[in-house]
Amino acid sequence: MTSDPPARRAPAATPPADPPAARWDPAGGLAALRGLLARPLASYYLLLSSAGLLLLIGLTMVFSATSVRDYVMDGDAAASLTKQAVFAVIGIGAFWACQRLPARTFRAVSRPALGVAVALLLLLNLLVALESLFNVGSIGPLRAQLLWLYLGPISVQPVEVAKFALVLWGAHVLARKGAALGWWKELATPLFPVVGLLFVLVGYNDLGSMLCLLALVVGMLWAAGVRTRVFAALTAIGLAGVGLLVAAASLGAGSGSRGADNYRLGRLTMWLDPPSPRTCFEQELDYCYQLVQARYAIGNGGWFGVGLGQSSFKYGWLPEAHNDFIFAIIAEELGVVGCTVILVLFAVLAYTGMRIARRVEDPFRRLAAAGVTAWLVGQAVINIGGVTGLLPLTGVPLPFISDGGSALVVTLAAVGMLASFARAEPDAARALHARPPARWVRLVWAPLPPLPGRRRRPAPPPADRGSVPRSRQRRQDDQAAPRGARSDRARTGAASERRR
Repeated sequence: MTSDPPARRAPAATPPADPPAARWDPAGGLAALRGLLARPLASYYLLLSSAGLLLLIGLTMVFSATSVRDYVMDGDAAASLTKQAVFAVIGIGAFWACQRLPARTFRAVSRPALGVAVALLLLLNLLVALESLFNVGSIGPLRAQLLWLYLGPISVQPVEVAKFALVLWGAHVLARKGAALGWWKELATPLFPVVGLLFVLVGYNDLGSMLCLLALVVGMLWAAGVRTRVFAALTAIGLAGVGLLVAAASLGAGSGSRGADNYRLGRLTMWLDPPSPRTCFEQELDYCYQLVQARYAIGNGGWFGVGLGQSSFKYGWLPEAHNDFIFAIIAEELGVVGCTVILVLFAVLAYTGMRIARRVEDPFRRLAAAGVTAWLVGQAVINIGGVTGLLPLTGVPLPFISDGGSALVVTLAAVGMLASFARAEPDAARALHARPPARWVRLVWAPLPPLPGRRRRPAPPPADRGSVPRSRQRRQDDQAAPRGARSDRARTGAASERRR
């Protein structure tokens, strides 16, 4: 009897192989980023996102920096936040209005806006001079306080109006001159006299704002393609002017007084040769207290900060913590991470503004976009550099973030103009016309921009140049030669006979 062979065992099932771990491909990430930036409305959405985030951060930090002071003084911790929020709503309305306007409207209002700005600056300087020389505090409901002009309960900073007006007027003048900018005569009239007047009216009381105007003008001239030697000459003239304004502080310019120490020169020397914090406090040196306290606040924040609202330097230890030195409070509460977010958002704003200036076809739009970008980013660099000690302290607010109503409204209006230009980019205009939004969206938000290369109005007929010379009149008799190639006519004879 034979035994059955042993049954064969089924081979063991091999376990499925683990899926390969997902790896981040830098080339793929860059390709995706380029694809996003290649979208027609990328400039518009980058502008909205960066400016909107900066505005939200600004409202948050204004509340954090002023809540304790407002509660002690008025019993309402949200007093400054409420005031800043009201100005933010007004600024959003200005943004909405400016993004609906075409370029020809901005060019039409450029001269009236410049006239209003110069009139406000003259009135401000007149009131300041009357108060310092004759102790005249006000003229009716008008009164002035260094940089602010008050009309009853309403206050405005004329220098903020001057920044926006100079962008509009300067871009209009440079765009009208076109290729003639290569000549000094074209630059000298009327751009340089008006800019010099604004520099004097602004810089006498506010050197930091004058530097912002200088950055604005340099940005527009660079976008206009002005020669390098012009920039060299402007640099020399600008340094000489800054030196004169620094010396003018001994005569009472700005917040100085006649016979007192020159505070502008003191700030400059403290930046060039900063003393140690111990020496600053023991000898009670002027012009170094704010810088030392700002550095202590930045060092106290570390990498991740002490927490939102947990700053200790806002309890009166750091002057102007809600305005000029709000970046130090951000560094203390949010740390290096929060400061990096602020710097990245301003870098995105700078990239977007330059992108708009490079892509638009209209010279006025290109110059105005470059001017606004240089103004906002330059002011941010001056403020952050002064707080961190990388630049001399000048006392300019941080755009979108510092406490201040008129500055916020004008800044949002300028961003609204940039948004109008972003929608007018050729690719963006074609995309909006290809798939237009609903009619109610266009009525509520913004109308469709004009298509590139299309005139909105017919060109005017050419001017009459008089009668046509007899030598150029076309023969109307039967001997008139037909147009086209003349194969039967040989090119013989003298040159004077062949020339028409």
